[in-house]
Amino acid sequence: MSNNSASMPRLLAVANQKGGVGKTTTAINLSTALCAVGKKVLLIDLDPQGNATTGLGVKRSEIQKSIYDVLFDEAEVTEVAVPTKVRGLSVVPSSIHLAGAEIELVTEQYREYRLRNAIRKPLPYDYVIVDCPPSLNLLTLNAFVGVESLIVPLQCEFYALEGLSHLTKTIRRVRKSLNPDLDIQGIVLTMVDRRNNLSAQVAEDVRKFFGDKVYQTHIPRNVRLSEAPSYGLPAIIYDMKSPGAQAYIQLAKEVIGREREIFEQQRVA
Repeated sequence: MSNNSASMPRLLAVANQKGGVGKTTTAINLSTALCAVGKKVLLIDLDPQGNATTGLGVKRSEIQKSIYDVLFDEAEVTEVAVPTKVRGLSVVPSSIHLAGAEIELVTEQYREYRLRNAIRKPLPYDYVIVDCPPSLNLLTLNAFVGVESLIVPLQCEFYALEGLSHLTKTIRRVRKSLNPDLDIQGIVLTMVDRRNNLSAQVAEDVRKFFGDKVYQTHIPRNVRLSEAPSYGLPAIIYDMKSPGAQAYIQLAKEVIGREREIFEQQRVA
């Protein structure tokens, strides 16, 4: 795709109904890694907390329009997109108004399709990546109806599989009634500590249950991943040589590889 042309982008959401699993860290660094290999990426911050927005150096005080305006048909995503310090990466910011959006959407027509209508069209990006809230609410539902595939960060902890089972049930319900094409592109294990027996056990259980849906790349516990957002930078820019940054670069390669497989399957079909 030419950088100046508009075509149908690939639409992905980073989602997990549990907080603290590295969801926003994954959304930011995966987006950055995709840009590093020449892709144009639009990251949509659908989380009222706005961590993807601030994590990319966008000041809330300077936001004029946000994803809120897009959901209520007051702006196009291309109007709202803000360039970041990463070449090729723009962000549609979150705002304080998004916290009340779920209540406001309840009475709106086609409330589940608001995001879908905004992004299922030719856009000047190769990828649109949506950072979802850490809950299965109406905003998250908009993401699930709008995108084609999900990337699920999963922390290696005791209740990991239980949380994932809730998510897969939701995906099945969405597929049945609202978006029959929705699928999990992959599950990425995060905050992996090789010295911890529990991490190894959870990783083994997840791979046994979900097979090749689990990416080979795992994201280690790494202080640089935690520090980077306070500087308004992705870890890949903040410290590219850190283990966390290198892991996200590898993850981006896997994501692109799976996207190629999906494209080939669709072409043959």
